[in-house]
Amino acid sequence: MKNIPTLYQWAGDMQTFENLFAAFYEKVLKDDLLGEVFKDMSPLHIKHVAHFVAEVFGGDKLYTTEDGGSHAKMIGKHIGKMLTEEKRQRWVHLLLQTADEIRLKSDPEFRSAFVGYIEWGTRLAVINSQLTENPMNTNEPMPIWGWGETGGPYEPTENN
Repeated sequence: MKNIPTLYQWAGDMQTFENLFAAFYEKVLKDDLLGEVFKDMSPLHIKHVAHFVAEVFGGDKLYTTEDGGSHAKMIGKHIGKMLTEEKRQRWVHLLLQTADEIRLKSDPEFRSAFVGYIEWGTRLAVINSQLTENPMNTNEPMPIWGWGETGGPYEPTENN
């Protein structure tokens, strides 16, 4: 049986994710559409996003251990932000542009999985940004993203 690396392992290491998001947020802060959304972000925001995505892709659990984060906390960061489809598309565009600039792996399988996650995650962010309360239970597990598909159609989370 073939030993298939996680997306995290294939991408590189934590430095890869930190470099990607540092370069990305540099663009975001200068962007006419997104700059206003992120102008007051925490100095730790970039590191937390890098840790979150790396963990989702199979890396060390730095977001949930060092950063004290959870999937519910990440969802909570978007509540009430009223993000638009135009902002989501710009965010995705700038991230993919940055991925190319820092020479993130660009083979079709990796990029397909990477783009799939970015599309999935940003669409959830837009949906949740329209809400006034976090729909996710605090004990929901972190998402795990691999080389395959999402696992079925979208169903909104019920607040239990």
